[in-house]
Amino acid sequence: MNTNEIPVGIVGLGLMGCSITTCLLMAGHPVVGVAPIPDDLEFAEKRIRKHFEKSRKNGLIDKEPDHYIKNLNITQNYNQLSSCRIVLECTLEDIKIKESVFRKIEENIDEGALLTSNTSAIPITQLQKLTQHPERFFGLHWMEPSHTTRFLEIICGDLSEIEKGEYLYALSHKWNKEPILVRKDIPGFITNRIMYSMYREALFLVEGGYATIEDVDRACRNVPGYYMTLAGIFRWMDLTGVKAYHNVMKNLLPTLSNNTEVPKLIDDIVKSGGNGVSNANGFYEYSEGEAELWEETYSEFSYKIRELALQYPFDIVKEKMESKKKSS
Repeated sequence: MNTNEIPVGIVGLGLMGCSITTCLLMAGHPVVGVAPIPDDLEFAEKRIRKHFEKSRKNGLIDKEPDHYIKNLNITQNYNQLSSCRIVLECTLEDIKIKESVFRKIEENIDEGALLTSNTSAIPITQLQKLTQHPERFFGLHWMEPSHTTRFLEIICGDLSEIEKGEYLYALSHKWNKEPILVRKDIPGFITNRIMYSMYREALFLVEGGYATIEDVDRACRNVPGYYMTLAGIFRWMDLTGVKAYHNVMKNLLPTLSNNTEVPKLIDDIVKSGGNGVSNANGFYEYSEGEAELWEETYSEFSYKIRELALQYPFDIVKEKMESKKKSS
């Protein structure tokens, strides 16, 4: 599976579209980036170049940015997607916008090309019904920054051909991912269902006066944040004793929040125009320059945690077992 023989299209070159583009260029794909928004046409290459400069500085790549960027064609013309075997839609989480973009893409790609959407909320089964060939439509759920994280969810809708999903699953290993193939569509997919249950409980604890925002964040950093990169959830229960979790669940589960309304704490922030570090208005207060420094620090951290995580891949124990067998 030679990535340099698989042209990929990306429609939408905002924050995440640029990091996805960087990831695919690193993997060797020729990439056509369609910028529906004029600002993206102007700033996308600068963002992507900056990703490559940081990646080289942190040892992710060993060549100059131009080596990769030469395989990138940024355009406003959808007809440039005609040679692409896979197209990623990466626009706003608005179903009407996505439907319009799908129509423009399908007018210009081959019937056999795969069409995917980077969505974290809209069911894939709902989206694929807006396309001409729903069997070749999939969700690709990325995590920012896409060129450093190992996360990727590949989601099949009810009408998707599973073999094509398995092809994307195999190909995404070339993107340095440890992918998840979601074989049955479900709202929120896998990761968001787990994460949003945690967000809801965190908001419940703060609103109820049980803990501060800072304390909840410390708890997450120093417990799941300590083991998650290596073990995940089920492996952690195995490592620390399944019976203990079974006993705790009997008493704890009935007390957890099952609120179906958006919590007031986050609702108030959004209604006041808050969006977190992007406008220095979120759960925390940010002094001048602090929000930008948090963005910079997270970017720095993403490279460091990747470096550590790659030393402990998902099959590390299997590799150690095989090594032991060979040496014995």
